[in-house]
Parts: sequence; C-alpha cells; structure tokens
Amino acid sequence: MKELRFAIRNTIPIFFTYLFIGIAFGILMSDAGYGVMLSTASAFFIFAGSMQLVMVPMMTSGVSLFSLALMSFFINARHIFYGIGFIEKFRGMGWRYPYMVLTLTDETYSVLCSVKYDKDLDEDRAAFLIAMADHLYWVFGCFIGACVGRYLPFDMRGIEFSATAFFLVVVINQWHQYHSKLPFFIAAVCTMVFYLLLGKDFFLIPTLVTCLAVMIFLRKPVEQKEGFVDE
Repeated sequence: MKELRFAIRNTIPIFFTYLFIGIAFGILMSDAGYGVMLSTASAFFIFAGSMQLVMVPMMTSGVSLFSLALMSFFINARHIFYGIGFIEKFRGMGWRYPYMVLTLTDETYSVLCSVKYDKDLDEDRAAFLIAMADHLYWVFGCFIGACVGRYLPFDMRGIEFSATAFFLVVVINQWHQYHSKLPFFIAAVCTMVFYLLLGKDFFLIPTLVTCLAVMIFLRKPVEQKEGFVDE
C-alpha cells in the first residue's frame, strides 16, 4: 500500500488532465457512432491520447488503414526515444516489462524521470503502479465521456475542435518550454508548402516525413548551438 499511495500522490495532476481529455475523446467517439465498449477498449489497448483524438476524424473520413498506421507511427515516434533511457530498468522488472512499454506516455515518462523514491519503497513496484494509475485514469475518462455522449443527449456540435485545441495547447507549451524555435518554423513552412501543393486531403503525411527528415539532418548543428553535445 505504501507504493500505491506514493503512485497516486505523484500522479494526481495527471488524473485531472487525462479525465477531461479522455471525456472529450469519449464524446467524440460517441458522436462518430461508436459504442461505449469500443471507446473504452481503444483507451485500454491503444492508450495514445493525442493519436486517439486524431484517429476519430480520420476513421470517419474514410482514411486508409495504411495512412492511419503511418500517422500513428509519426505521432508516437517520440516514445521510441523515451523508451531508450528505460530499457535496462524495464527489463529488470520481469513480467511488468511489456506493460511498462505500453504505458510509457509523455506524462508517465515525465513522472518516472523526475520522481524521487522514498528509501523504504520497492522502486519497481512504485514505477509499475505509477504507470498503471495513469493508464486507469485515461480509461476512466474515456469511459465517462462515452457514457455522457451516449446517454446524456445534448448538442455536441463543435466537440471535434477538442483535438485541435489539445494540440494547440501542446504547441504553445512547447513554444515556451524550449529555447530553440527552429522546429516550429520548419513545421510551419513544410505545412504551408505541402498544403498548397497537395491540398488538405494529402498534405499531412508528406509534411510529417519532411519535417522529420529536416530535423534529423539539422539535429547535430542545433545541439551544438544550444550546447547539448557532450564534450
């Protein structure tokens, strides 16, 4: 119980974040015609908040499975880099290893990187319970949203803007958090170029691929300029 109390204490802020975003996702799913069980199952097995919000309009617009898979990869590719720093720790957690990989979201990664464990705690158990708590928060939020959308009828016009609002808040936060603004300008230029060339239905994948390629190419010079490269 000590580890459980510790996990809840360190994830309470995430509970409120996941609750409200999860509710928005559940309502979006309900508005798109999907049932409560499917919404809850997607929250449990997919567990990719931003991708799930994008997934709903993509599915309803008839986007191909290949495009959906490619979009999922690019949106969640950052998790690959999150996992690199935890490979050895997760491997040492035995049967918990696959679950820790599944649940390593942005917020869970942030907590695991910054948390200070008390000396009398089992660190592996506490880390596992932190990841599980965040996962359950998200599932609960999505379930509540799906129920609200299905059983409490109200005018849901405009709810699809929650995905846009979510990403806008993320971009604004990252704009203030990071000193280098180069990635933002690269993304803006690539978006405008491919939107004008290919139109709104086909610009997204080329934009993501080009942004990723350009930022990988410029990564070392930017790191050197920002002073992130080790001597």
